[in-house]
Amino acid sequence: MTSHRIAIIYGTTEGQTRKIAEHMAQTLRHHDDRVELLLGSELDPDFEPTAYDGIIIGASIHEGRHQRYIRGLAKKHAPVLSEMPSAFFSVSMSAAADDTLAEAAQALEAFQEESGWKPAQAEAVAGALKYTEYSWLKRFIMKKSSASKGGETDTEHDWEYTDWDQVTRFAETFHERLD
Repeated sequence: MTSHRIAIIYGTTEGQTRKIAEHMAQTLRHHDDRVELLLGSELDPDFEPTAYDGIIIGASIHEGRHQRYIRGLAKKHAPVLSEMPSAFFSVSMSAAADDTLAEAAQALEAFQEESGWKPAQAEAVAGALKYTEYSWLKRFIMKKSSASKGGETDTEHDWEYTDWDQVTRFAETFHERLD
């Protein structure tokens, strides 16, 4: 079994994408892979993807788009990322319900079009409603949005929709592609 050097670069707003990236890192480390978790907003401007055997990039969707710094990173390095084992995961509430999966797929496709990077492995992952961390205005907007889709509206609690088995499978599939 070969040990691989992998970078997981993520963009996050409330922390769910970081939590998902950490879960992927833990899964890959079970295979003795050396994994670096890197927050995209703090990435060194001289970051070089070729220093790794594989790259996973993840971002969350807010107001219909992924974080600008993640979009810029993918666009800047699209040619290199396309030539190496790479993957992308998109975190959103749209991925949490069957009737909004098309929205999640559209956002994923828009990211790929904008960046010019079409990884062999890309997936939408359900996020979380972090009501207790939102400003009063964002809490109001998210509650209204959630109610319109039949989701949770109790703002006294946070609601996690992430399918951790899906996240594990994503990381396992990426590892298999490296071998």
